[in-house]
Amino acid sequence: MSEDARYWSWQMTAVARTGDREGFLRIYDHFAPRVRLYLKGLGSPEAVAEELTQEAFLRLWQNAAGFDAARGSVSTWLFRIARNLHIDRIRREPEWYLMPEDQPEEREGYGTSAESHADCVDLGARIESLPAVQGRLIRMSYFEAKSHQEIADELGMPLGTVKSYLRRAFLKLQSRMQDSV
Repeated sequence: MSEDARYWSWQMTAVARTGDREGFLRIYDHFAPRVRLYLKGLGSPEAVAEELTQEAFLRLWQNAAGFDAARGSVSTWLFRIARNLHIDRIRREPEWYLMPEDQPEEREGYGTSAESHADCVDLGARIESLPAVQGRLIRMSYFEAKSHQEIADELGMPLGTVKSYLRRAFLKLQSRMQDSV
């Protein structure tokens, strides 16, 4: 672990153990601009990025005791909180899954909506035909928007195993999709 990561870990430990406000403010001053830029990079407008940044730091303060330096750095933990808040905000928007109205429904390479639906059904069937573990990992990763680490934690699997299973699953799906063309 770098000296910088150790310093922030030490600050976070002080926040968790004693409610060290000065340590929290040092963490905030250092990471808040970075988190805000990260959220803007994910597509959040400026005001939303600022709001989510504030929410991320509120969660950091409230859940400080949950920080474990052995599992990752303060920055990793904080950026994961921000990412999850961003995903939650998008999911709460009623139109998050719809295409913008100014785009035609039929675009080059996508076909009609009936064809697109058939492709989705076909993809679903192909995922179901994968070995059970690979199919579950694909669904968790892409349909539930879980990170590889979150999947590993939830299933009690090593992170490397999750990554290799996902890689094999993608190769199988890719091969099967090319075979059908």
